[in-house]
Amino acid sequence: MAHDKLVVSKKKFNSRLIVGTGKYRNMSECAKAIEISGAEIVTVAVRRVNIADKKKPLLMDFIDPKKITYLPNTAGCFNSREALRTLRLAREIGGWKLVKLEVLGDKKNLFPEMIETLNSTEILTKEGFEVMVYCNDDPLMAKRLENAGAAAIMPLAAPIGSGLGILNNVNIQIIRKQTKLPLIIDAGLGQASDATIAMELGCDGVLVNTAIAKAKKPFVMAEAFKNAVIAGRQSYLSGRIEKKLMGNPSSPTKGII
Repeated sequence: MAHDKLVVSKKKFNSRLIVGTGKYRNMSECAKAIEISGAEIVTVAVRRVNIADKKKPLLMDFIDPKKITYLPNTAGCFNSREALRTLRLAREIGGWKLVKLEVLGDKKNLFPEMIETLNSTEILTKEGFEVMVYCNDDPLMAKRLENAGAAAIMPLAAPIGSGLGILNNVNIQIIRKQTKLPLIIDAGLGQASDATIAMELGCDGVLVNTAIAKAKKPFVMAEAFKNAVIAGRQSYLSGRIEKKLMGNPSSPTKGII
């Protein structure tokens, strides 16, 4: 497993778990959970997390950007104009090119607005951004995002923060078969076993925020997700046995007394 790394835009990472920085009680708790999780990429909501105002606590004071890759995202953006402005600002502040695009359709369900998302992806890639895209689990749209130059496809498992787990594993498997891009499950995971399922479906990684931040014991859950991602990846690479309708004895049927 030492050579089995997550590769996004030619950047290599040992951990396949990406962790969000929102919803924790404070930045200290966030930093410790991320450390325990082993994550090497963290998402940062540019519109909500302080990364520039030195008069207030800075995220960089708790999570070292020299050790952890920051992935600025457009959480809270509901159209292409807002998303583009947010990521251009992120590049201006921190020089970030690897970003996560998230354009929401409404404030209740938080589903991605895919027309605005596709348009934004096309513009950002032309401007030199490496765009990891939050999207629905539509295989056709995933292919269009790939053709638009996306750096990674990030379909939701379920609505953001719902904790429902993967609701449509068939579509996830179809996307896996058709794309050469990194496939990372984003949104809706609720427990560690959800991450294992995602990895066993062939996903390259998972992004988790609420399931860790809002767990009764965030640090324990962070470690659980770390182990779940590793187990799921190992299981996928091992090659599962064929499913059968009938039983098949595991012990010899000949030579028995």
